[in-house]
Amino acid sequence: MALHIVDTCISCGACESVCPVGAISQGDEFYVIDPDVCVECEGYFDEPQCAAVCPTDSCVK
Repeated sequence: MALHIVDTCISCGACESVCPVGAISQGDEFYVIDPDVCVECEGYFDEPQCAAVCPTDSCVK
């Protein structure tokens, strides 16, 4: 199951650069995660990196 970004996102861009599969991009109002690409960092890291770096805790399951 992919993570998603909620409307508390401040569009800082921290999450986009840490995604190992390029699933995060700038949306119309805030960043978005492509659920077909997101692997929740499995096989890359112990925890989802977008959630780890998000200053507003906007990357959620």
